[in-house]
Amino acid sequence: MRYCMTVSYDGTAYKGYQKQPNKKTIQKEIEEVLTKINGDQKVAVHASGRTDAGVHALNQKIHFDLDKSVKIDKLEDSLNKMLPDDIFVKRVERVHANFHARYDVKAKEYIYKINMGEYNPLERNYIYQYNRQLDIVEMERALKYLEGEHNFKSFTKTDEEKDDYVRTIFKATLTRDKYNINQITICLKCSGFLRYMVRNIVGLLIEIGEGKYKSSDIFDILRAEDRTKAGKTAPPNGLYLNDVFY
Repeated sequence: MRYCMTVSYDGTAYKGYQKQPNKKTIQKEIEEVLTKINGDQKVAVHASGRTDAGVHALNQKIHFDLDKSVKIDKLEDSLNKMLPDDIFVKRVERVHANFHARYDVKAKEYIYKINMGEYNPLERNYIYQYNRQLDIVEMERALKYLEGEHNFKSFTKTDEEKDDYVRTIFKATLTRDKYNINQITICLKCSGFLRYMVRNIVGLLIEIGEGKYKSSDIFDILRAEDRTKAGKTAPPNGLYLNDVFY
């Protein structure tokens, strides 16, 4: 039987989602628990995509196969009892045998949180403590220029050659928290994301907000297809995989 689960996690203590030798990862923790539930028969899991060290998820999607049919409520309960407290299974559902959590994705949405106000040590792992004011209007203008289909080679890893760097950003917005005007959230919904793409976009947006770039520089940066033209990379702790769409 194939199942898909919706998972939230705090990425602070992990070296990212993807399993790595001798490192604590989200995938490793989930596979170990599912293997126990499956009578110690190895279970491999497949996520919508990997998240890097320190990055969080609100609605990661992960599919897996079990040798036997299990009641959904019992499976959810067992997973949450056995997983660490910083990983939570929100929902499990049966899916058809051909469903794939990664290859069937139509779009993903990431959000990035920034604090422009006073440094808050309690939020340091979950909201980027920038602690200075930014030009929000210019950042919003830049985000609108990013919407649509573009080649995003300037916003991905320089040592990772791909056949296709073209992606479509369906939504690019910036909102202020209604209870704290110094906290902003950048939201990007895209057909697919390249490695470090969101953090590189946010890094450039911050530099636009600082006045180091103009919003209209976005067009030249996209045309350059050169990572060195696109500014810095934002830290991982403000980034969340918000949702996955099929």
